[in-house]
Amino acid sequence: MAAQLLEEKLTCAICLGLYQDPVTLPCGHNFCGACIRDWWDRCGKACPECREPFPDGAELRRNVALSGVLEVVRAGPARDPGPDPDPGPDPAARCPRHGRPLELFCRTEGRCVCSVCTVRECRLHERALLDAERLQREAQLRASLEVTQQQATQAEGQLLELRKQSSQIQGPGHPEAPPVPAQNSACILASWVSGKFSSLLQALEIQHTAALRSIEVAKTQALAQARDEEQRLRGHLEAVARHGCRIREILEQVDEQTFLQESQLLQPPGPLGPLTPLQWDEDQQLGDLKQLLSRLCGLLLEEGSHPGAPAKPVDLAPVEAPGPLAPVPSTVCPLRRKLWQNYRNLTFDPVSANRHFYLSRQDQQVKHCRQCQGPGGPGSFQLWQVQCAQSFQAGHHYWEVRASDHSVTLGVSYPQLPRCRLGPHTDNIGRGPCSWGLCVQEDSLQAWHNGEAQRLPGVSGRLLGMDLDLASGCLTFYSLEPQTQPLYTFHALFNQPLTPVFWLLEGRTLTLCHQPGAVFPPGPQEEVLS
Repeated sequence: MAAQLLEEKLTCAICLGLYQDPVTLPCGHNFCGACIRDWWDRCGKACPECREPFPDGAELRRNVALSGVLEVVRAGPARDPGPDPDPGPDPAARCPRHGRPLELFCRTEGRCVCSVCTVRECRLHERALLDAERLQREAQLRASLEVTQQQATQAEGQLLELRKQSSQIQGPGHPEAPPVPAQNSACILASWVSGKFSSLLQALEIQHTAALRSIEVAKTQALAQARDEEQRLRGHLEAVARHGCRIREILEQVDEQTFLQESQLLQPPGPLGPLTPLQWDEDQQLGDLKQLLSRLCGLLLEEGSHPGAPAKPVDLAPVEAPGPLAPVPSTVCPLRRKLWQNYRNLTFDPVSANRHFYLSRQDQQVKHCRQCQGPGGPGSFQLWQVQCAQSFQAGHHYWEVRASDHSVTLGVSYPQLPRCRLGPHTDNIGRGPCSWGLCVQEDSLQAWHNGEAQRLPGVSGRLLGMDLDLASGCLTFYSLEPQTQPLYTFHALFNQPLTPVFWLLEGRTLTLCHQPGAVFPPGPQEEVLS
């Protein structure tokens, strides 16, 4: 054992044989004189083991003592007088490839290496001493631990803010709500809405119930989002805690090789990310109510009003309410009154809505939002379009639509209307033989069918009517403000069910107007069954 260890100590790290004419470098490492000169000719004047540069002007000197030891070793094998009291280093701390002690860490390959590895496999790799590498890794892990602790503090603060927002929505008295004043809670908002509706006429009770249901749905959605955010934050806190415990375990690791191997495999948790604001918009709720309530009863909602605001004088003058769901005005032209004989209350089909569309008012209103409202389903339009849940196969039908601004298209189509874009246009209503549409632009109107457009003079396109007479094969579009007038009539032999379909630009809103007493036509499946 002693002879073997002695021979290892007398081995050149370059040729892996016993030293021939050994020389010593200023760093203390020894090499064969011929080997080190050949190495310098190829790789530059530096120690092959520790990379310390050889000083310019210095000369290699023969190691006299080491040469004498080599003469004794070559003269005959050394006999071991007895058992070796020192069994040598732990075999686990030796290089599995060359059997030499692991003295360095290869940063390129991420493993501990011996001196032979530095002149073979890792000759051109970045290396460092084990203790220096550990010090650097310890500093990195402590910095990572500090970051995770900061993330935990941030997550706890966001969790408190989330609970505060949830309590404001749920209102005082909720068992899970902390004692935070709820100035604008759903409970107070619903109570205020109920007080307004209590003063309305009997005919508005249906709208009262619908408004409360809308607030409840918005409240449920906001609280569901709050629960999802809370679950995300709790999950991040658990991940941060587990990561911190793992760092502490690695820092307590005594074995350097195990420490380095486990530390480089440690992955910190992902970034926390900002707290997502809850989708609770009182202005949206009150904005819907502004179109529901009417001055006809002296209870018109003023702009910017909210629960707790001072009451404003009520104008009881009998004026026509501009909202699409307001009561029917007292003076209606005979043409429009005749069209109302075939009035149909319609709703939008949520399955067909583009992923940027937000449906409200029991699917009577659609808004094109910049932010996606969710992933699009297999039946949704990839174009900025939505169709109604009802379709028509026979009979005479009429419905009205209110648009918030220009840049909207309304029409009807057969069931095979494509859901994706097929050409350069952003809509496909009237672009092919299976649909008919009216495009409302800022300065004009265009009637589209089979890819051909008929330009019409510009009129008010805010409140529009559509009259479909399947028996006579006529589809007529009407402008209803300031007076009722026909815009354009398509004549065709409609041989398939027709479904109302709409396109609207970003920021636009469309509302399907409902008339008291009007019925909902059957959907496509109900027509097939009948």
